[in-house]
Amino acid sequence: MKPRSARVAVVLSLLVSGAVACSLGEDRDRATEAARAFLDAWQSGDNAKAAGLTDNPAAAKSALDEVEKALSVTKLKLDPKPGQGDGEVIVPFHVRMTLRGLGDWAYDSAVPVEKKDGERWLVRWSPAVVHPKLTDQTRLRRIRELPERAPILDRHGKPLLTEQPVVTVGVWPAKLVDPGAAYAALQRAFQIDPAKLQARVRQAKPDEFVEVITVRQAAYQQAAATVGDLPGIVTREDTRPLAETPSFARAVLGTVGPATKETLANAGESAMPGDPVGTSGLSYAYQRQLAGSPGGEIELVRRDTKEPVETLWEFTAKPGEPLKTTLDHAVQAAAEQALAGVDKPASLVAVKPSTGEILAVANGPGPVAFNRAFVGKYPPGSTFKVVTTAALLQSGLRAEDPVECPKTTNVQGKTFYNENDSALPPVPFRTDFAKSCNNAFISQRDKLKDNTLTEQAKAFGIGGEWNVGLPSFDGSVPPAKSEAEKAADMIGQGKVEASPLVMAAVAATVQAGEFRQPIIVPNTERRYQAPTKLSPEVVNQLRALMRAVVTEGSGAQLRDLPGEPAVKTGTAQYGDENPPRTHAWVIGYRGDLAFALLIEDGGSGGRDAAPVVARFLRALD
Repeated sequence: MKPRSARVAVVLSLLVSGAVACSLGEDRDRATEAARAFLDAWQSGDNAKAAGLTDNPAAAKSALDEVEKALSVTKLKLDPKPGQGDGEVIVPFHVRMTLRGLGDWAYDSAVPVEKKDGERWLVRWSPAVVHPKLTDQTRLRRIRELPERAPILDRHGKPLLTEQPVVTVGVWPAKLVDPGAAYAALQRAFQIDPAKLQARVRQAKPDEFVEVITVRQAAYQQAAATVGDLPGIVTREDTRPLAETPSFARAVLGTVGPATKETLANAGESAMPGDPVGTSGLSYAYQRQLAGSPGGEIELVRRDTKEPVETLWEFTAKPGEPLKTTLDHAVQAAAEQALAGVDKPASLVAVKPSTGEILAVANGPGPVAFNRAFVGKYPPGSTFKVVTTAALLQSGLRAEDPVECPKTTNVQGKTFYNENDSALPPVPFRTDFAKSCNNAFISQRDKLKDNTLTEQAKAFGIGGEWNVGLPSFDGSVPPAKSEAEKAADMIGQGKVEASPLVMAAVAATVQAGEFRQPIIVPNTERRYQAPTKLSPEVVNQLRALMRAVVTEGSGAQLRDLPGEPAVKTGTAQYGDENPPRTHAWVIGYRGDLAFALLIEDGGSGGRDAAPVVARFLRALD
């Protein structure tokens, strides 16, 4: 047994050791808390606060700001681990930096923490806190490269957009000698608004490039003489994905241009301001697929020579994937050619009835960004009589039944007229349809309920929610609220609205015998299915009636074309003028090709629209 004094010494020794261990544990906890406070401030983006928790705030803030700016850090996630050590505590942490336009960079680092003045725990600052290989003589640099943008293809794999030379015209404010002359020259050459340009130049920095317009190289060469060598007007040469002509399927294929605030959100996190991104059409809708994702590197470089020391991280680029469409280059070219002679807003859509695939979408005149073919809302006029006739045939009317077409019909105080104030005696309904005599249809209104046309339109897909591959207006046929409204709806006026795409689908439904929702991108999911179908008897009669429009009615200008085209012409009134102004329509099919043509304020379907359709079909022969 030990003496009492020895036992006391052992107890005292144990107590002192325990006290020291306790003190060291408390120190590590406090050091870890200090490190966590630093990391929390840095992670939140408060670099000044984080720097204030180090022993060299000025150097720390400068370094943290430099890294954030140089790497374009948009998000920072710092995950600290338990502190290690006694005098100087080392707190390891995991870093995940999200870099704009590149992605995430992950690595491990550590924070050394020391007690200063016997009380306060501070981060012992060095660049290695940011990254273990960073020193005062080095800095971080990012390199970013965009992969080549993938093409948009037609149904046969032919590129519809290819890289072509363009010229971006701009203004260098500091070099302007005669601003008025420069703005006037740009207005003459490119039809820009000089007042708006002047306002933008005033807001710009002296050495900033103020973009005015980007045009094809050939277009710039034509305008170069007008612009001349005026000081302050500068140009930049580049390439852009372009169609073969400025108007070729422009509203559908879309355009590519420098990313803006509006287009960046659609482009995704891998895009940055100024990147070439889709701004409209398929180029916009499928931007992420076409663009892929950029590649790049994070380098450690010398401050003095800017020479790379080491590559710290690599981002692997993902090439864009080509977008195959249902468009057919030859059919699209024929549609563009047909519209070339139309000087009013117009759209021509072609659809493959057997599949619903859209073969061509042309909008004019000239380069048009608005895709009226898909999203335009128009009264379809007499082309809607295809739907009305389906309802009448379903109700028991037969094509050979005699139906008179009086010059006028009054319904609840509203007078309805035929085109050119024409009239027909009792003739087979087939003749009324072929000659598109309004009042023959209106006279049969008692056969239809207020919601009959609404329900019948569903068999043609009208009023459904289509998933075409681009935004579309899918038609509207609300139930009639009065006899007069029902009468107007029967001839495609009243509350009935449709786009050219919808009316092309009507013709395609007759040809195919059932509705197949149009698509512009193959394998589109969630295609709308019509809740009802036309009976085979109704389909056969509609086909015969539409063919009669060509052989003996308002489609006579298509009579000499091969392939037995079948159509329905339409003249749709709009506005409040007297006599009313009219849109010109033709819908129809030939073989496995259905089409719809609209000419805004175009006059008569048979007289003015039919020749355009004839040009289209001849171009395909």
